[in-house]
This record gives sequence, C-alpha cells and structure tokens, in this order.
Amino acid sequence: MLCSCQTGPTIVNVKITELAPRPHGIHLHEFGDTTNGCISIGSHFNPNGLTHGASEDEVCYAGDLGNMIANADVVAEATIVDTQIPLSGSNAVIGRALIHELQDDLGKGGHELSLSTGNAGGRLACGTLTLMTFIISSYFI
Repeated sequence: MLCSCQTGPTIVNVKITELAPRPHGIHLHEFGDTTNGCISIGSHFNPNGLTHGASEDEVCYAGDLGNMIANADVVAEATIVDTQIPLSGSNAVIGRALIHELQDDLGKGGHELSLSTGNAGGRLACGTLTLMTFIISSYFI
C-alpha cells in the first residue's frame, strides 16, 4: 500500500560490479545500518508479516524484490518497479539495505528457507537505499 503522498510505484535502480556472473537475490532489509557490515542490516523487511514470494505475487512482503543477474562482465543492473515499497511513512524503504549471494527462489523452491528468505544464501553486499543512489558500504566475496 502506498502512502498518500505517493501517487505511483517506487522505482529502484541498482548497479553493482564485481558480482559472480549468475542471478543474485535482491531484498530490502530492516535497517540501513552497516556499522557491522551486512550483519547489522537485520532481517528481510516484512512490515505486514507475510510469506516470501515474488514482487508480482500479491502475498509477498515489501522486502521481496526478486533477482538481478550479473553478466559475464561481472556487472548486475536492475530497475525494479514496485507498488509495495513506499518512499515515506512507517513502511518506507529509504534507509534500508540489500544483495544476496544466490538466486532467490521466490518462495517456490521447496527448501525450508524458501518461504522466509527465498533461500538466497548469505549476504554479499549491503548499503543504504537513498532517494537517488544505492551506496555500497560493505562488500564481501
């Protein structure tokens, strides 16, 4: 649900270099706090207590943004258009963080972690989502 001050979807542009050439799950996490690297960003952002899924699923939570694929030049770029991630209000995405090691199975993989994290593996890169840029604060290989 969008806040009253926002009249359309939120557009998130992400570009990350030096990623292994494969799909990587991209999620919003609870916090944009990277003082202890990707450990301090908290769990996936799930303000309504829903199960994990694809951003086009009606039942997924706000932090589910799907996958981005790093190409052979180890660059991943994505433009995500989503109506569940408002820019202001109590469920705002500003100040939250993202990027996982593996592909997100979008809650459909049958693994014990599919419905909670998409079984997307460890945290690979994290940062703080701002109005104009995603700033990588910690990056692990």
